[in-house]
Amino acid sequence: MSRPSVRVPEPEGMMTAMSEHFDVHGGARLVGEVEVVGAKNSVLKLMAAALLAEGTTTITNCPQILDVPLMADVLRSVGCEVVLDGDTAKITTPSELSHRADSPAMGKLRASVCVLGPLVGRLKQAVVALPGGDAIGSRPLDMHQNGLRALGATSTIEHGCVVATADHLKGAQIWLDFPSVGATENILMAAVLAEGTTVIDNAAREPEIVDICVMLNQMGAKIEGAGTSTLTVHGVTELHPTEHRVIGDRIVGATWAFAAAMTRGDLTVKGVNPHHLDLVLEKLRMAGAEITTFGESGFRVVQHDRPKAVDFVTLPYPGFATDLQPFAVALSAVSEGTSMITENVYEARFRFIEEMVRLGADARTDGHHAVVRGVERLSSAPVWASDIRAGAGLVLAGLCADGVTEIWDVFHIDRGYPYFVENLNRLGARVERVVGAAERC
Repeated sequence: MSRPSVRVPEPEGMMTAMSEHFDVHGGARLVGEVEVVGAKNSVLKLMAAALLAEGTTTITNCPQILDVPLMADVLRSVGCEVVLDGDTAKITTPSELSHRADSPAMGKLRASVCVLGPLVGRLKQAVVALPGGDAIGSRPLDMHQNGLRALGATSTIEHGCVVATADHLKGAQIWLDFPSVGATENILMAAVLAEGTTVIDNAAREPEIVDICVMLNQMGAKIEGAGTSTLTVHGVTELHPTEHRVIGDRIVGATWAFAAAMTRGDLTVKGVNPHHLDLVLEKLRMAGAEITTFGESGFRVVQHDRPKAVDFVTLPYPGFATDLQPFAVALSAVSEGTSMITENVYEARFRFIEEMVRLGADARTDGHHAVVRGVERLSSAPVWASDIRAGAGLVLAGLCADGVTEIWDVFHIDRGYPYFVENLNRLGARVERVVGAAERC
C-alpha cells in the first residue's frame, strides 16, 4: 500500500502537515468499494478505559490516524507502556499510576479529557490538563465535574487543569442537562469502581457509548442500559484487562455515503453497521439515492441523478450527528432546490459555510439556521479546514467543483481519516498532497 495520509505531530506542538495542502481536481465520480476501520470517537475512550485495570489491555481495529498516537502519549504521561502496531494498541497499565495527565498531547485533542474519570475512579485523584481539539465552539466541562462531585469528589479548574480528589466514591443518582457523550463516558468510568449503584439519567446513547460499556463489562464492570438514556452502574472493587475490537466508524462511513451522493457515484461501504446510520441513509434516500444494506456489515449508495434538496437538523443520537453537518451543507450546495440546515449542538460549526461560499455555494446563516440554495456546479478556490469534518466536507465539495481546489490545514483531516487520499484516488478521484506555503486570497 502507498504511504498513508497520516502525519505525526512535532514535539513542540505544531503539526508537520501545517504547510501541506490537498489539490482536489473537480469532476470525479466515485465508484467502487471502501473499507471503514475503527471509530475515532470510540478508540480514544477505550484506550483511556485501559487505565482502570492493571495489566495489558489489547484494542484491535484501531484507525491509523493522528489522534491514536497522541492518546498513546497521554497514557504514557501517567505511566503506561503503549505499543502501537498497525491496527492494534497494547496498553500495559502499571500497579502504580501517576494522577497527573499533563502531556503536551493534551492540547491537541479533545478526547484527552476522558482520562479524568478513570484516574479519579482508580486513584481517587486526578490533575488533567484542559484539552484542545477542533475549533467547533464551546464544550465546557461542567457536566463532567458535576458528575464527579455527585460521586463524592471535589473538582475545580486550577492553572489550566481539572483537579479532582475524593476520599472515596459512592454511587449516586445523576441527571445530565444534555446527553453529553464525554460527560457520560467520564462519569461512567469513575462510577464502575465506586461503592454502590450509580444511575445516569439522560445519558448519551451513541453506538460509541455502547462500545465502551461492552468493553468495561468485559473487564468485570456491571453496567446495564447501554444504548438507552438510563445507565445503571453497579460498582465493583476492581477490573481486569481484556481484548476488545473497536466498532466501525459511522462518521467515516457516512462521509463515503455523502461522497457517493454528491458525485453521483456508486460506493459500497464495508466495516460499519448501517443501523448506526439509519437516519443518514434515509436522508440520502430522500435526496434520490438508492440504498442497499448488508445486515450489520455495510451498505451501498448509488446516485444516478443530481441530488434533491433535503432539510437537516442536528441532534444527539439517534438524531442527525453534528459531525455530519458539514456534509449536509456540502450536499445541499450541489442539490436541486433549497435546503434548511439547523445546528443544535455546536454553535461554531457554521464557520464551514464561509469556506463553502468561497467555492461558489449559495448559502446564508441566521443564528443556528443555514439556508442553502443548490447550484449545478461549484467553482474551485483555496479554502481552509477548521476541523476534521469540515476538512473532509471541503474535499467532497472540491470533487464537485470546476478546476482544482486547494484545501489547507489538512492535518485536521489526517486526525480522522486514515488513507483518505489513497482511498479517494482508488475510487476515481484525483487528489494530491502537496507541500508548500499557504497564501490566503
